[in-house]
Amino acid sequence: MAEIGFPLLCILFTLSLPSILSRSHLPTSTGETSELDVSASIQKTLDVLSFTPRPSQSLMASAFDSSSSSSLLSLQLHSRVSVHKSSHQDYESVMLARLARDSARVESLQTRVDLAVNGVRKADLKPVDTELAAEDLEVPVISGTSQGSGEYFCRVGIGRPASQVYMVLDTGSDVNWVQCAPCGDCYQQADPIFEPASSSSYSPLTCDAHQCKSLDVSECRNGTCLYEVSYGDGSYTVGDFVTETVTLEGSTAVQNIAIGCGHNNEGLFVGAAGLIGLGGGALSFPSQINATSYSYCLVDRDSDSASTLDFNSPTPHDAITAPLLRSTKLDTFYYVGLRGLSVAGQLLHIPSSTFKLTTDGNAGVIVDSGTAVTRLQTEAYNALRDAFVKGTKGLPSANGVALFDTCYDLSEKKSVEVPTVAFHFSNGKKLDLPAKNYLIPVDSSGTFCFAFAPTSSSLSIIGNVQQQGTRVSYDLENSLIGFSPNKC
Repeated sequence: MAEIGFPLLCILFTLSLPSILSRSHLPTSTGETSELDVSASIQKTLDVLSFTPRPSQSLMASAFDSSSSSSLLSLQLHSRVSVHKSSHQDYESVMLARLARDSARVESLQTRVDLAVNGVRKADLKPVDTELAAEDLEVPVISGTSQGSGEYFCRVGIGRPASQVYMVLDTGSDVNWVQCAPCGDCYQQADPIFEPASSSSYSPLTCDAHQCKSLDVSECRNGTCLYEVSYGDGSYTVGDFVTETVTLEGSTAVQNIAIGCGHNNEGLFVGAAGLIGLGGGALSFPSQINATSYSYCLVDRDSDSASTLDFNSPTPHDAITAPLLRSTKLDTFYYVGLRGLSVAGQLLHIPSSTFKLTTDGNAGVIVDSGTAVTRLQTEAYNALRDAFVKGTKGLPSANGVALFDTCYDLSEKKSVEVPTVAFHFSNGKKLDLPAKNYLIPVDSSGTFCFAFAPTSSSLSIIGNVQQQGTRVSYDLENSLIGFSPNKC
């Protein structure tokens, strides 16, 4: 996308052959196998089309001193379906749209890393659109991530008095921004466009301000700072870089947050007014509030239940922790020390170098809230998929769907037992995934697919399908990532 309790409505193997049994009780895991409740998963695909968006709630504010970094800040976290009614007629079209957005986001992430590794400055890139060129800004063709795949939203107040808007939360971005009047070109959002003239706390930043100098791309106009962020799918935001008061639902107003006031914006933002960046750069929301840690639990994207995003909360004592790594080339992303994968308890034969972040910023594995499906280098993916297929020979196969090449027809099953997939971290710890986090429905007829995908890029990504139902903690002070299953 800080520190008094306040909710903020916001919009992660073996070659043995386990038995595959049809069951009717609750999902379980034996270490080597995990049970998938097929009936419950299919029912969710039917329910998601009928959800009614949550009503907006008013924001009550109290003052907050962002120089402090000791108090707990807790925000509510909601999936897209709970705040934006789907226009799709069936679940298959919902899934295909998600996967298309996901592919655009992944491409932009990978391209951004490639540019950083090759020493290409974003200000060196030329405009991709003549309208952008007219803004007298150097346009970074890739300077962030596609927000079209953002599935988790927050409700915040911008300005004083607070104008309430929905915002995307994203660990893959640093710059916070909101659409602003007057609009030269704005996409449709759920709430009225923010009016800077109505806010007593709106304050343009000068070109000499350290926040302006921290931007990847900036320009000066009449002594004030202009910003631009462009994304890999053609989305962009352009406008004034300012400081504003950000009110988080329930109690706390955070003053003097650097935020983009976008007058020209375009993209697949699905009703959100803008974005709260949770990345590791200086302009991200956690950095600006001096947070020492934060954590989130991503609820099922096909559920209208809520969870929380917490700042300055301790990592749960029973969390499975892994090294949190940072690239010297790109400080936005959070890399995790991963050494391997297993299926049904058997570690796969994948060179550990496959997942290693190199000193020049290449390769590595990032944990990303906005990417849906985990991407692995092709050789690693093939080893994982082949081991899983070997362990599911008893299941009827189905044709591939979009980026998924391994699918099953479970229409005659109530539940199935499948090989457990696990991440093995570089510190020797292991995270077993529940079956619902890697065998997912792609329609309401019983077609389920293995939710990993190959990539030709050296960058691997742990996506939000694998993180669902797990509290992911970023201990920024001690450079650890924690995974706590069932801590939502």
